[in-house]
Amino acid sequence: MTAVHAAHTYDSKFAEWAVLIGSMAGVLMQALDTTIVNVALPYMEGSLQASRDQITWVLTSYIIAAAIMTAPVGWLAARFGKKNLIITCIAGFTIASILCGASQSLTQMVVFRLVQGMFGAALGPLSQAIMLDMYPPQKRGNVMAIWGMGVMLGPILGPTVGGVLTDAYNWRWVFYINVPVGIAACAALWIFFKDTARDTSLKFDWFGFGALSVGLGALQLLLDRGTSKDWFSSSEIIIEACVAGVALYLFVVHMFTAKKPFLPREIFKDRNFLSGLVLMLVMGLVLLASSALLSPYLQNLAGRSVTQTGFLMVPRGLGVMFAMMFAGRLTMKMDPRILMTAGAAFLCWSMWDMTDWTPSVSVMSVSIVTFVQGLGMGLVFVPMNMVAFATLSPALRTDGAGLSNLMRNIGSAVGVSITTVVLTNSMQTIHSQLAHNASPFNRALGVNSESLFFSPQIPFGLSGFNGLIEYRAAVQAYANDFLFMFYISLPVFVVIWLMKRPSFAGSAPPQVEAMD
Repeated sequence: MTAVHAAHTYDSKFAEWAVLIGSMAGVLMQALDTTIVNVALPYMEGSLQASRDQITWVLTSYIIAAAIMTAPVGWLAARFGKKNLIITCIAGFTIASILCGASQSLTQMVVFRLVQGMFGAALGPLSQAIMLDMYPPQKRGNVMAIWGMGVMLGPILGPTVGGVLTDAYNWRWVFYINVPVGIAACAALWIFFKDTARDTSLKFDWFGFGALSVGLGALQLLLDRGTSKDWFSSSEIIIEACVAGVALYLFVVHMFTAKKPFLPREIFKDRNFLSGLVLMLVMGLVLLASSALLSPYLQNLAGRSVTQTGFLMVPRGLGVMFAMMFAGRLTMKMDPRILMTAGAAFLCWSMWDMTDWTPSVSVMSVSIVTFVQGLGMGLVFVPMNMVAFATLSPALRTDGAGLSNLMRNIGSAVGVSITTVVLTNSMQTIHSQLAHNASPFNRALGVNSESLFFSPQIPFGLSGFNGLIEYRAAVQAYANDFLFMFYISLPVFVVIWLMKRPSFAGSAPPQVEAMD
């Protein structure tokens, strides 16, 4: 059946660009806030009276709330309209940002970050669906490159912006920076955005949504608290694992047996889209986890300031921008699977090179490796989105965008938690192995006066030697984490070539598509 392609048509280029920039501002804020607090975490510990383990909840509470609330975006957009939903979400996100900046305790911060994540969840999929609706298939390469820049540059440039704001003012400004952007985006969308049709007869699948929410929440608790609770020797971790397993099992069974689940079954029949979900999961894991690891590595081990650390993250953002300038057009002219394979190769090489880093790594080395890493991410991300949505029915586009962003958020949440677990366990194991050398019978610790600084027989010597061991253990533990992400990235090559090469009909006239 033939129908009109664009759900949104605008009388002037100004109105079209206002909607484009307004929706992009929302997704950029949401993506930026995923990592903007990374470099500010050490400063927040003192203000909020939190330990190093507790302060990571500022990151994970935001991510898991965004992951849970991403799934029903398609239903909410169909029921209440995209215009009402996106304006409400941007306004709620902006207010939550103000509350985060004003927080006086860790409890307040975690609660407000949860609220911020809940409102921010819809911004990514909604902006993607709006931009796909605005342009015909032959123009989607460029528009998906623009959307991808917001999604990818946000987490990458977050530490840079956060570092500058924290150094120049204080950590609270990493949240206050959202206020003027949120107000401007709401105004632009309120005035110019033309809403889509609504279906007020839709009923929400509370059971499916509840099972998914409980499953994801329990899984995140398990991953976050596992290290401190010694994993399955703790009854709490066992209970969380059982709850996560049962809830996710019920969600999957319900989705494939219910008459009208909130995630339509038809969406999982598209092989390209399924492969795109797997790629999005891995991209979410590597993108945020590598960013979360680099900031403390450069600050705590390499001794760089918060501003220096922020600017050292810039080359990765430049790599993403450079790749996305050409990725959309190249995807229309060549096999996108070749482009994604090249990007995955760049990504894997960068992770492998990082395993040899030491805290004395030069600025040039960091810049080159992170630039190549950004280049790889950009070359994978744009073709992946285009191929995943090329064969998907227009009626399933908003649900597909929501599910794709859900997988990215789950990957980000799981990535931060797992890399933290690998880092902590590696540090403990390596520290234990190196500590065998701290013995009075080790002649290297007693042959001259300088060695007394590390003599285990003298209190300050034992303390100094332990600090040296901890430092060395941390360096090797970070290398293990980078190696772990290298191995996680390898299956991407197989998934890429499971996708079918779609026809983007670059020379065809604009096709008509049904409105969502």
